Amino acid sequence: MGKIKVTKSKSAINRTKGQKLTLQALGLKKIGDTVEHQDTPNILGMINKVKHLVSVEETK
Repeated sequence: MGKIKVTKSKSAINRTKGQKLTLQALGLKKIGDTVEHQDTPNILGMINKVKHLVSVEETK
């Protein structure tokens, strides 16, 4: 399992409650915030739910 870097790139205004909670669970609050996570199936599913609001890159 590698690591991935997730950056919030768009606002959560006018998004569903589930998408807002998913961003919060990932640890993303403001635009430009970046967090690192392991690429587990749970995290990848959360990212897939909000893929239009975040950018993802792999790290070593």
